[in-house]
Amino acid sequence: MTVEVGQTAPDFTLPASNGESVSLSDYRGRFVVLYFYPKDMTPGCTTQACDFRDQYEKFSELDAVILGVSPDSVDRHNKFIEKHELPFLLLADEDHQVAETYDVWKLKKNFGREYEGIERSTFIIDREGNLVKEFRKVRVKDHVEEALQYIENNLQ
Repeated sequence: MTVEVGQTAPDFTLPASNGESVSLSDYRGRFVVLYFYPKDMTPGCTTQACDFRDQYEKFSELDAVILGVSPDSVDRHNKFIEKHELPFLLLADEDHQVAETYDVWKLKKNFGREYEGIERSTFIIDREGNLVKEFRKVRVKDHVEEALQYIENNLQ
C-alpha cells in the first residue's frame, strides 16, 4: 500500500500513551496531524514535541488532533510526556509497521553508520480521513508553525 495525497489515509491501530489502543479512524470528523519522529528524549524530537505542545491550543481551536508516532514503547512515551508536559497522545509503533505503511521507515546514515529508522515526517488528514498534505524529511525549525498555517489556510 502506498500513501498518496488525495487518497484515504491508511487506517491503523496502535497502543497509545493513555493505555488504550488508538485507531486513526477514531478521529474521523476532525483534522489529524500525524507526525512520525525517530526517538523520544533526543534533542530534535524533544524540540519538535515541545513545539507541538506550545501550539496545542491553536491546533485544538482548529479542531485538529495531534498524534505522535515513534518506535518507542508506551512506557518510554509516558516518561517523555511527563518530562515535557505533552498534552497529546504518543503512539508506540514498535514493529514499525505503520511507519512502513506511510513510507517513513528508511535506511539512514549517521556518522558513517547505516541503520533503519524513521524519517521525520508529518501528514495532515482531513475530517473525511483523506490525506491532504505531507511533509517529508522535515526540518524541526518552524515545521509546527508550517503545519498549523496549512490547516488555517486550507482546511477551514
